[in-house]
Amino acid sequence: MNAIISVVGKDTVGILAAVSEKCAKHQANITDVKQTIIDNYFAMFMIVDIDKLNIEFNDFVDEMQGLGKDKNLEIHCMHENIFNLMHNI
Repeated sequence: MNAIISVVGKDTVGILAAVSEKCAKHQANITDVKQTIIDNYFAMFMIVDIDKLNIEFNDFVDEMQGLGKDKNLEIHCMHENIFNLMHNI
């Protein structure tokens, strides 16, 4: 199973590293990442494999949101199934 992580905020050094470190800590394997900077704003989407996650998914979501608060970013993490349901017509 996969999760989708989105990150948006003012560009600063180390955003990708911080999110990647949190994923590695909990055995969430990053399988794809796209990022860009638009007029000093950082935007990133990641697809992460959560099959070997070493904490409950909801706790992982909470930790990602906490990281966002600490770094003054908006970080959202959503299970792939929910993401797909939201985007099917």
